[in-house]
Amino acid sequence: MNHHAREPRLPSPRGPLSTAVTANLRGSGPLPDPAGAGAADPYGDDLQLALYVCYELHYRGFAGVPAEREWDPELLRVRAALEDRFLSALRADTPVHDSLDDALGALLVVPPEGTGVAGFLHKEGELWQVREYAALRSLYHLKEADPHAWVLPRLWGRAKAAMAAVEFDEFGGGRADRVHARLFADLMTDLGLDTAYGRHLDAAPAEMLALVNLMSLFGLHRGLRGALVGHFAEVEITSSPASRRLAEAMRRTGAGPAAEFFYDEHVEADAVHEQVVRHEVIGGLLAEEPELAPDIAFGIDATEHLEERLARRLLADWRAGRSCLRIPLGTTGLGKTERRISHTS
Repeated sequence: MNHHAREPRLPSPRGPLSTAVTANLRGSGPLPDPAGAGAADPYGDDLQLALYVCYELHYRGFAGVPAEREWDPELLRVRAALEDRFLSALRADTPVHDSLDDALGALLVVPPEGTGVAGFLHKEGELWQVREYAALRSLYHLKEADPHAWVLPRLWGRAKAAMAAVEFDEFGGGRADRVHARLFADLMTDLGLDTAYGRHLDAAPAEMLALVNLMSLFGLHRGLRGALVGHFAEVEITSSPASRRLAEAMRRTGAGPAAEFFYDEHVEADAVHEQVVRHEVIGGLLAEEPELAPDIAFGIDATEHLEERLARRLLADWRAGRSCLRIPLGTTGLGKTERRISHTS
């Protein structure tokens, strides 16, 4: 059976905003007052989950939720309030480079060995930590490149052609078995993880939800197309060196051949993508709309800001010997293979 074709179930709420949104989608209560978003922690579990649920209606939706709720005007008002709270916080809190050249230059500096999440997993991570990392990243990688595809109708010329070329690679170059989301599912299978779309949403902390929400926020708004291109540049430029370390982590921990292949594939592919994104996507966009340079820089820096928040959370938990997940993998009703790996790690 193809688990990836299923609509996921609605997640368990984490506060008043997400409780009201999920209850309303189940048909059992009113939506929250949009004004309530203004008092919520912009990076907290409640707001981030409520926003994630609103965004997910534009992807696979949820089991039992009618498709027409995607464009429900009242729900969109709530989403807009959540977005405004999140985006305002990002604009206030993100350390932004003075210029786009400075932002891009910072991305080209490879972090020292042993630093960051990839460095930690490469040098000292254990199999249980590799599995937790994969479970978290599945929130994006099982829909890899989907949020970025929304920018295509908002580009033209060199930028559009180059962006489409990179996306074509992300979607397997015409081969279903090479779609990157499929490759990540194979990685998860190697690690004994449930590969169902959205399966690990309840386990993910707010820091991970915020990263995925950032892609949706930038992708769904034409006015943020420059920020989306900046986000995409950050992902592609930093991916190759990080993937090299993660590939070695997979080998060292015995994660399995598909797990190794996923990151090996990204080492090669993203080294090429980096050049295309910098010179053709960004260069082409600036040739048409030079005024978007600050937005591209913001997209880069906001992504780095949220990646660093996630890294601090993960590394603090792992170095203390505790899980970074809200729900341990061994207690989420997973299969025999996953329980066996969890207990032996």
